[in-house]
Order: sequence, then C-alpha cells, then structure tokens
Amino acid sequence: QVQLVESGGGLVQAGGSLRLSCAASGSIFSILNAGWYRQAPGKERELVAIITGAGSTNYADAVKGRFSISRDNAKNSVYLQMNDLKPEDTAVYYCAIRQPGMFSWGNGTQVTVSS
Repeated sequence: QVQLVESGGGLVQAGGSLRLSCAASGSIFSILNAGWYRQAPGKERELVAIITGAGSTNYADAVKGRFSISRDNAKNSVYLQMNDLKPEDTAVYYCAIRQPGMFSWGNGTQVTVSS
C-alpha cells in the first residue's frame, strides 16, 4: 500500500506563486517517474509535469516556463513550484508516482487562482 499526501494548495491572486509538495509513504521501493496532474471542473485530468528517476523533466505547454517540478529521493517527495499563476491554472492538483508494476495517486489539493 502506498500513500501520497499532497499539500501546499490554496487561494492565490493571478501572478502569485504556490509550491505543492507530495510525500510518499508505505510500500515505497523504487520510484521511477513522478508527476503532477490537474483536473479542472468539467474537464479531464491532464498531465502538468513529470520527472524521471534520472531527473529529466517534461511539462505541459500551458505551464512551460512558469512551473518547475523537482524531487527529493531521500524523502520520497516530489514538488511543484508554480509561478506567475493564472486563473486557468485553477484545478485540483494530483501527485502520482510509478514504481515497478505499480502506479499510485494522491487525493489531490485544490489550487484556486483569482483574477
């Protein structure tokens, strides 16, 4: 069993910043890829950013240059620094990790950006 706990969401004005954290616990053996997804009301869940075990990163076009994903393997944690937030970034943000034979989701944290 794997538990992922996200934190750091909240209400922020457009142009502001937030830093999301995700802490993994439980049956953690070897985190391959870790990522952040988001789901806005009425929309499908979409990939925001991903980081591989080697540290390579990839971002959705909508957040390139504004968001930055990082990980701390010693703490089994992954982070998402979000700068220059826009109202369209409003969504529930989910952390996810892939281990050999296993994919785990967190319960999400709400990010609301006011104009």
